Amino acid sequence: MISASFRGLALCAGLTVAASALAAAPAAPAVAAAPVCKASDGYAADFDGRRTFRWKPQWLRAAKANVKDAELSPAYQALMARADKALNGPVYSVVDKTRTPPSGDKHDYISMGPYWWPDPAQPNGEPYIRKDGEVNPERNTNAFDAGRMDAMGGAVEALSLAYYFTDDPKYATKAAQILRVWFLDPATRMNPSMTYAQGVPGRTPGRAEGVLDTSRLLRVVESIGVLAPSNALTPAERKGLEAWFGDYVQWMQTAPTGKDERAAKNNHGIWFDYQLATFALFARQPDLAKTVIAAAGKDRIDRQIEPDGKMPEELARTKALHYSYFALEPLVGMAELGPCVGVDLWRYRGPKGQGIRAAYDYLAQFVGNEKAFPYKDLKLEDATRDALDLYDLAAWAYDDAGYAAKAAFIAGPQPAAQSRLTIPPYRK
Repeated sequence: MISASFRGLALCAGLTVAASALAAAPAAPAVAAAPVCKASDGYAADFDGRRTFRWKPQWLRAAKANVKDAELSPAYQALMARADKALNGPVYSVVDKTRTPPSGDKHDYISMGPYWWPDPAQPNGEPYIRKDGEVNPERNTNAFDAGRMDAMGGAVEALSLAYYFTDDPKYATKAAQILRVWFLDPATRMNPSMTYAQGVPGRTPGRAEGVLDTSRLLRVVESIGVLAPSNALTPAERKGLEAWFGDYVQWMQTAPTGKDERAAKNNHGIWFDYQLATFALFARQPDLAKTVIAAAGKDRIDRQIEPDGKMPEELARTKALHYSYFALEPLVGMAELGPCVGVDLWRYRGPKGQGIRAAYDYLAQFVGNEKAFPYKDLKLEDATRDALDLYDLAAWAYDDAGYAAKAAFIAGPQPAAQSRLTIPPYRK
């Protein structure tokens, strides 16, 4: 069980404490207000200079104080195993791929659409044909960058959290090395664009859907913030990382495939907004982030979520339950960023009652009862496994023990889930 100190710290999350003593009573000990996310500075002022936006100081501090408790130990041990593997592992660069992009520049990222396969009716398999929900393993070969970007982001995340929990600078040093190679070194850096992402052999060199690939960089933003006290990155390097993301924000808003992705009516459009808001905050463009998050109610929730919580665009897919959660995830991400720019997306309600909570209420009835889900899903048994952090966050946001119970149920078979370290289980 988690210690009483952990429970106390967790319960402070999201609360503003204002206490005054009775005139006749001794002065009560001061209780610190919950940390505040302040636009592009994030939580830095309350987190020893760590400029995070979603990783909350009080939650990480509570976990750090209790990593040896039975409830957190499996997650901590799993994290350290990943970090030690990354510590002794490679660095990653887009120039290492075996295929050259159409531009002739290996600094350009390339990937293949996940659901596209060779056409057996064609001599060379091209043009590829689509099989919705079935991932072609060719996408993750060394010819493309998707697997490499994913490995890079995972390594940086594990190393930065290991540095936070152990205070051992070797983890920060390796994380900084990986970041330099991927984003900063002129010989190895990725160009801040996704022109050739999710292309389809025989059809197109790149698609709007490819902008989704950079969702793998969302955790990198938080990780860079956690590394700050180590000084493993110089001030100039931190500015260089901000500039890279600023350039990518510009590309997202001006490139034809970026504009097309922004116009998408399904989860792709929501993921675009979540990425744009996050990267804009990191690149010190808080006004842009606020504009995007403030418009998410009308532009995304009203159009994507029905009053009963269903998301029709996702229910039409061959993995309908999976994609319903996948569409909810970036909405929750923007709701978590909302306090940084003064927007409450958690409690937004559209003119017909549309809202994030409506989507939760619809999906929650199928946690542990997936077979009752009335739409198609090729991997129904796996659909809710990755929703643990979503229900933990909802429990805190809505002060809802019912959502906490859903999270506890999902967590049962996976005690080593990393989110156990970054989001404490909600308890009254």
